[in-house]
Amino acid sequence: MKKVLILEDEVNIRSFVVINLRRAGYDVIEAGTGQEALDRLSENPDIGVAILDIMLPDIDGFEVCRRIRATNKQMGIIMLTARTQEMDKVTGLMTGADDYVTKPFSPAELTARIDALYRRIGGDSTASPELLTQGPFAMNTRNHTLEKNGERIRLTQVEYAILKLFMQNPGRALSREDILSAVWGKDYEGELKIVDVNIRRLRIKIEDDTANPTYITTVWGLGYKWGA
Repeated sequence: MKKVLILEDEVNIRSFVVINLRRAGYDVIEAGTGQEALDRLSENPDIGVAILDIMLPDIDGFEVCRRIRATNKQMGIIMLTARTQEMDKVTGLMTGADDYVTKPFSPAELTARIDALYRRIGGDSTASPELLTQGPFAMNTRNHTLEKNGERIRLTQVEYAILKLFMQNPGRALSREDILSAVWGKDYEGELKIVDVNIRRLRIKIEDDTANPTYITTVWGLGYKWGA
């Protein structure tokens, strides 16, 4: 059974999420504090997706996200954010989250986001060469790894999916909508800014000069283009 962690200090919200995820077939692990979440993650290394609230009584959700990403690039992470706090969404993504859901949210929306992350963790069925090589980059699509000049670059599943899309479409301008649909799914109802923040994260990891990117360039008024 697929295992999900829910970190939420408000018992009513947490219970609501737990009931609905169990109905959807997930094995749910609960935590009410940041430290408890880290303990549960240590005890359950097979957790595939973590849902993290931001405002907590001890360690905030951003720090929990950072600590997860320090040791685990594969786990899917969804942040629970307040609808009016735009900076929370950006900060969550920059600390390594894959997605965010704004409160209040529907069980169907949260379940759909978790389902999408689990599909990415399990790999996609799109036929592609096992090794994609362009410029200094080599991507192994079987192992989901990337090297630049022979050195491994650690990517989250979302970052990997975006870069794979670029490397499969060299020189082609991809709109934010194209990227959102290909990586998050055609039915994704989130905001386009999630693409921009993930591009920012990718540039930090792969560009020689993030202020003057040469591999992922901006196509003004449209989106981005890969030019390795």
